[in-house]
Order: sequence, then structure tokens, then C-alpha cells
Amino acid sequence: MADGPDPMFADEATTLLRSAGQRVTQPRVAVLACILAADAEHLSADALLEHVAGADPPIHRATVYRTLEGLTSAGVLRHVHLDRGLTAYHLADSVAAPSVPRRAEHLHAQCTSCGQVTDLPVSVLGDIAVRIRRATGFRLDASHVAFSGLCRSCALDNGG
Repeated sequence: MADGPDPMFADEATTLLRSAGQRVTQPRVAVLACILAADAEHLSADALLEHVAGADPPIHRATVYRTLEGLTSAGVLRHVHLDRGLTAYHLADSVAAPSVPRRAEHLHAQCTSCGQVTDLPVSVLGDIAVRIRRATGFRLDASHVAFSGLCRSCALDNGG
């Protein structure tokens, strides 16, 4: 990415930053443009670092982490905790961008074999969150963690 982010995504990133009341800086634009370009893919901080590695001027690792934390706090990004301590990021469900259609609130599942992350509708939980709250008073927020199991392809490969 020596030439910087794709101009279309850079323009969208700039617009999103301004609409969220965030300062427009080169690192923020570069990181957010990578997330926009990834569409529905969930990118880790390390993957984002690889994407912005050739930026000029260079973007330091700590800057990428601070940018992700700030954009998450501002409600522009959401994060999900994956297997092996990885955290992945994607555009928040409430944020609309021309290149990325607004998605409904969703949950995540990660394949323990291939690592694929799949978006799940919140309805897959049924009334489990309500039942947990009634039984314990605990308010479940399953959007920050990924359920684990086997994706369809890996399940078929494993005979089932």
C-alpha cells in the first residue's frame, strides 16, 4: 500500500471520521479505509498493520492500536474477541457507508479448524439472553465474543 489507501475508501473514511466527530488524520484514514475495503471481513490489528505497512509516512504499530481503540470508543468500529486472544474489527452495525451496506446487529462464530469468522443473526440465541437474565440477573452481551465450532465446510470434511 505504498501509494496509500484506495482514494474511494479514503474519501469514505474521511466522511465517516467527520460524521463521528473524529479528527481526520492520515493513520485514521488509512486504517478505516482498509476496514471499508475489507467489506464484511473481520480484520485483526496485525492484518491492518500489514495493510498499512507501506504507508508514507509510515504508521507505527502503537498508532494502529490507538486508532482502533479510539474508533471503537467512538462507535465507528466494533471488535470481537476471537480464538487465541486475537481481536478483530469491523465497521459498527449502526454505521452506513456507500461501499458497505448497513448490517443488522449480529453475533460471530469462528471455525476452530480453518479460523473462518461467520456473522450470525442475533435471533440464533432465541430467548437464551432473557432466560439468563431472569435466572441470574446477568445481562448477556454476546456481540464481543465469537462462538466456536466447525464451519459447514470443515464439518463436512470431518464427516459430519
